Amino acid sequence: MLKGYLSITKPGIIIGNMISVAAGFFLAAKSESASASLLLSTLVGVALVIASGCVINNIFDRDIDVKMARTECRLLAQGELNVDHAFVFALILLLVGTGMLYTLANPLATVVVLLGYVFYVFFYTMWYKRTSVYGTLVGSVSGAVPPLVGYLAVTNYISLEAVLLFALFSLWQMPHSYAIAMFRMHDYKAAGIPVLPAVAGIQTARKHMLAYVLAFNLVALGLYLLGQAGWEYLLVASAVCLWWTKVTFRPVTEENYMVWSKAVFKVSLLVVMGVSSILGLELIPLTL
Repeated sequence: MLKGYLSITKPGIIIGNMISVAAGFFLAAKSESASASLLLSTLVGVALVIASGCVINNIFDRDIDVKMARTECRLLAQGELNVDHAFVFALILLLVGTGMLYTLANPLATVVVLLGYVFYVFFYTMWYKRTSVYGTLVGSVSGAVPPLVGYLAVTNYISLEAVLLFALFSLWQMPHSYAIAMFRMHDYKAAGIPVLPAVAGIQTARKHMLAYVLAFNLVALGLYLLGQAGWEYLLVASAVCLWWTKVTFRPVTEENYMVWSKAVFKVSLLVVMGVSSILGLELIPLTL
């Protein structure tokens, strides 16, 4: 039973978001004092809030999850968990998570994480995901909140650097999510979810992905020029951005779009891991 409740929190999504939370925290720690205990509290608090949102997503999406090969075995979709109990579980996770952030971090970080929660649960899950091709764009807003919360937990104020960080992760979400939508397109069509590749076609989706990758590159550079990121960040960010751009700009046809979109998706993971990791490693004094 415990394993079942853990599965509906989507641990993989939580772990991925913890990487971005740490990235925001490490970036802020370059200019503000921070501690390991604050990092741990922030990670746990945000993880609990994200877990709550994922449980609500599982509850609300159980009717479409059974139509998709990737999600048809989810426990709530199969009716193997009580919906009311799952909702109470989500509420507890939300209350504990926001309580930790409020008491151990600061109120601003708590307000922002709640705004991200509202965007994910109400605007994305309950509204745009099912009704509009812009659902991915709405979801990208909530997806960029965790690194911002990590940043605000340290600074307790919003700066230009914080805005660039938020923009960076918002832009990253778009080609990453469109790539998933492309190689899972038949699933989305079966569930009636209006993702861009299914609605507008592969070539239109690719053009959007190219634009977002280029915009991501510019913001990544801006974070170095206008923020506290060092030369190590510039080297790593330049390398992964160039790689992502090279892969995304490859020609796409009806025959190779599956292979292409999976490649874009895989490199996108390396991009976010590379950028996030180097921000932490920059805090370690290096001597030759």
